[in-house]
Amino acid sequence: MSAQDSNGRSTRDVLEDHLEQRRAGRLQADLDRNYAANVVTLSAEGVHHGHDAIRSLAAILRGYLPDGAYNYRSLLVHGEVGMLEWSGRCSPDSTRIHDGVDTYLVKNGRIAVQTIHYSAQE
Repeated sequence: MSAQDSNGRSTRDVLEDHLEQRRAGRLQADLDRNYAANVVTLSAEGVHHGHDAIRSLAAILRGYLPDGAYNYRSLLVHGEVGMLEWSGRCSPDSTRIHDGVDTYLVKNGRIAVQTIHYSAQE
């Protein structure tokens, strides 16, 4: 089951585009195309609001994995909700993340709510 916005983009469409933009390093394009302006993000750092919060959280992750490679293992979607399992690694002997899980609520073709969880290990 996959909800669609008025432009015909399903939750899966939005999340797959989000991942494509992130793989390509296009954070601003991702924000413009896929995130609601008033997005709410919940993470270990707290509750955050808006695009500036997404930028800040992305910078924290880049601090752990500045030139990291990400593996998106599983993307599950049901209606307006999605869940991504992911991992990341900077280099073979450096920081890695093996337990990344993000969840999303997509409304009107934009990510309205996102939760982020991961543990960085050196």
